[in-house]
Amino acid sequence: MADKLSAKRQRPGANLVLGGTLTSLFLGIAVLSLFWTPYGVADINIANKLNPPTVGHWLGTDQFGRDVLSLLMVGARNSVLVALVAVGLGVGLGVPLGLLAAAWPGLVSETLMRVNDFTFAFPVLLTAVMITAAIGPGVVNAVIAIGIFNIPVFARLARGGALGLWQRDFVRAARLAGKGRTRISVEHILPNLTSMLIVQATIQFALAIVAEAGLSYLGLGTQPPNPSWGKMLNEAQTFLFLAPQLAVYPGLAIAMAVLGLNLLGDGLRDRLDPRLLRLP
Repeated sequence: MADKLSAKRQRPGANLVLGGTLTSLFLGIAVLSLFWTPYGVADINIANKLNPPTVGHWLGTDQFGRDVLSLLMVGARNSVLVALVAVGLGVGLGVPLGLLAAAWPGLVSETLMRVNDFTFAFPVLLTAVMITAAIGPGVVNAVIAIGIFNIPVFARLARGGALGLWQRDFVRAARLAGKGRTRISVEHILPNLTSMLIVQATIQFALAIVAEAGLSYLGLGTQPPNPSWGKMLNEAQTFLFLAPQLAVYPGLAIAMAVLGLNLLGDGLRDRLDPRLLRLP
């Protein structure tokens, strides 16, 4: 039985392989754009506007004659940076709050969770729109808005997982050894939540990409001249019948990035959670 469980765990699932491949490609393009793009994203050539794919421009040009492939590459980089910082903000603030609520049940826990419930009641895009509309458009404000939504997500997840762990024998042993609640949370509770948090982070990363694209589409996220997939979709709708590929490329990029991250999250969950193992 143990050998079968070990063999099952060692075989990567299709979701993990496909999700990891798509995510690696997405991240690789974002990193590559730091060092090289076929053309500069500010290189305007009106004479070559709305051209179809050619040898010189693999994905054609936009309404200003800019290379679409270069715009997509830099747009991927901006999406990664926004999502990475926003999810990092959610993890950095949400997880400690969740651990705090689990370690000190009562008034502290209830207060934190009610504030989280209020924040969590609004969808991510609606929350981001309200915040950026109030404090102004821009990539920094978009990061703050998306990050604020991520805080209650990770706080609830950390609290729920920690409450179950506080009833385990190894935690009782740590308390009998004289360890305080803070030390137990850091040394014993948090390491046992790592796999769960990693899986959730991949899902929130995908949601952050969609939220950033939505905000940019509405003009509240990344501002020109910095490229953004959402901004490219907004600009493409004017030329939908003249050059429909301008809408297809960023839309496909968003779909593939989100699909890859969701499949990666599912694959990691199946890989890391022993309760989901299924014997043939």
